[in-house]
Amino acid sequence: LTFGLSYWVIGLLHGDMEHPEGDGNFVPCVMQVNTFVAAFLFSVETQTTIGYGARCVTEECPVAVFMVVFQSIMGCIIDAFMIGAIMAKMARPKKRAETLLFSHNAVIALRDGKLCFMFRVANLRKSHIVEAHVRAQLVKPRYTEEGEYIPLDQIDMNVGYDNGTDRLFLVAPLTVIHEINEESPLFGISKQDLETSDFEIVIILEGLVEATAMTTQARSSYLPSEILWGHRFEPVIFEEKSQYRIDYAYFHKTFEVLSTPRCSAKDMEERKFPTSGANSFCYENELAFISRDEEEEGDGEKEEDRKCSTELVDEQA
Repeated sequence: LTFGLSYWVIGLLHGDMEHPEGDGNFVPCVMQVNTFVAAFLFSVETQTTIGYGARCVTEECPVAVFMVVFQSIMGCIIDAFMIGAIMAKMARPKKRAETLLFSHNAVIALRDGKLCFMFRVANLRKSHIVEAHVRAQLVKPRYTEEGEYIPLDQIDMNVGYDNGTDRLFLVAPLTVIHEINEESPLFGISKQDLETSDFEIVIILEGLVEATAMTTQARSSYLPSEILWGHRFEPVIFEEKSQYRIDYAYFHKTFEVLSTPRCSAKDMEERKFPTSGANSFCYENELAFISRDEEEEGDGEKEEDRKCSTELVDEQA
């Protein structure tokens, strides 16, 4: 409509509207355009490249020639923009993020003899998330050494950045593992401490949508009440007839592992006790073991004192 108005104004200024058709002595700017409707139809034919042939621009008006070229370029740009906008609308990253699934709970259990914080992620669509990678941050309030209060202090949790395991290939549900070591903010937290802790672990999963190459991001978080100590995730991948089957009914389910230590990873490292077996430390009966050992040592000392006293009396006699 804008370009049609432009052609009509150009023809009006050139005098095309004042000369009837068939005037051999007059050359209009645009042939067969002597009304606004005709100018609008010529604009539509130019932008859509229909080209019926009745209307065409002449060399009489350089401005009209420039407008035809400019409208053709603008038409290509508008078409490309509209196609891109429609495609982006059909595959919005926000909608794609809704198909990335996080487990309802996180767990803390032994993995390869080390205490680990674990959670599950999955991609519910067949299309891949390109360059998918995960990050984890622990957010909690703290006081600095100078007494400054930081209400939302962010501490990075290593989920495999050093060895590349933070980059995920989401063809099946995966368990993301954070090893609780000296650099972990969970290093000094035991099962009892977890129940009274004040923090939140934020999980961020990012990647590129395969169809549009647009970045999508999915987020989840776990409070201390949502972290299950001494639990593991139920298996979700089953092998049947040389094929793998994924049962998402077990995705959020966990089971308890009674052999999991109840103390912190810091205590485990300092004591250097075994992490399994009947004499394992960090259990509810740990104090009973210690008390029993102390009683045995006390009884032994009393027995030695009694023997020494008896020998002394015999010598005096």
